Amino acid sequence: MDNQKSPLLNIGSEIGVLKTILLHRPGRELEQLIPKYLDEMLFEDIPYLARMQEEHDGFARTLRDRGAEVLYFEDLLADILNDKDVKQSVVSEVVENLGLTDTKLRGDISSLLDERSPEELATTLLAGLAKADVKQSGFEKRLSYYIKDDYPFYLDPLPNLYFARDYGTVIGSRLSVNSMKARARQRESMLLQFIAKNHIRFEGAGDSLWHEYNEPESIEGGDILILNESIIAIGCSARTSAEGIENLAARLFADDERIREVIVIQIPFARAYMHLDTVFTMVDRDKFTIFPGITDRVHVFSLTRRKEGGIRINGREDLIKTLSKALKLPSIQLIETGGGDAVTAEREQWNDSTNTLALAPGTVVTYRRNIVSNDILREHGVEVVEIPGSELVRGRGGPRCMSMPLKREAVD
Repeated sequence: MDNQKSPLLNIGSEIGVLKTILLHRPGRELEQLIPKYLDEMLFEDIPYLARMQEEHDGFARTLRDRGAEVLYFEDLLADILNDKDVKQSVVSEVVENLGLTDTKLRGDISSLLDERSPEELATTLLAGLAKADVKQSGFEKRLSYYIKDDYPFYLDPLPNLYFARDYGTVIGSRLSVNSMKARARQRESMLLQFIAKNHIRFEGAGDSLWHEYNEPESIEGGDILILNESIIAIGCSARTSAEGIENLAARLFADDERIREVIVIQIPFARAYMHLDTVFTMVDRDKFTIFPGITDRVHVFSLTRRKEGGIRINGREDLIKTLSKALKLPSIQLIETGGGDAVTAEREQWNDSTNTLALAPGTVVTYRRNIVSNDILREHGVEVVEIPGSELVRGRGGPRCMSMPLKREAVD
């Protein structure tokens, strides 16, 4: 695992003191949301961008105030596009992935993108490219030029990009560039892979990835929890496939002798529980917050390496016992959101009450609006750092969803 270390990357737990984190500040891509295409864009509402940016800036400020360095996806992307060869490669791959069969049209789009400055191109790659902005060349236009459909974009906007957790996960000193389930998010991972391979801050990271963006089986970062240097928990969900989990587990077992178990937690395949971290996160060495409506609906499996190679799979009946044994603790606490009240738990889970981001052991960032769940965490000895999120939450994600930790201190 340590053959290709990047000095930037080091994640050995969910809860170690946060040192460096990757965010994306919501931008013009959110203003491209159209009501009739919300489902395709994985949104249920249209947020108010100015207020959303204020809330996100407050989130970033909170992280900095607690000693974390904040890097922005859009800045890193613009940096690498200053290299002409990288810019050409990015444009080529983006256009290739559009799936257009019209060679002339692909050429027109390529030329338009290539003419843009690094900053302008970075914005376009995130905010999308409207069909109306592409002036097709030549006099012999194809029939497709005249036959118009209602969809306004050649290059889709990326309104989900501020959920930075999903498209990349640092495990140890290496990065997994995840395969996104929905087509609407696949370019996010592609651009992250270009950043990892070409940005000076990621020195060496792109040479040895746990996973690459274009692998066929889906796996997303909201389903990956680094419990400690030896134990990884992965949710099998609507967004992460069993095959994706097996492939990642096989690589972890083959390349990192410290990793001894992958705990698979299958949750219902439904949008309400789209990732494991929407119903379950780690808040301290022996404490987890959980949505009570999920407790009797999960199935737990233990993946371990076989001495002769391959993976051994064993079913587990009890989540608490499985976690306690894996973490070598006499017991663990599952802190139920909503204070034991079913209605409150449902309401606050909708606003991502379980989606906490640990700043240090026993210290987490949450949305202020989840009043009861936050009080329950405090009653269990957890320091709760609250942020507003009336607009951020409209994309169905909390502080953990919005962040990709790159470096944490080791936990004693």
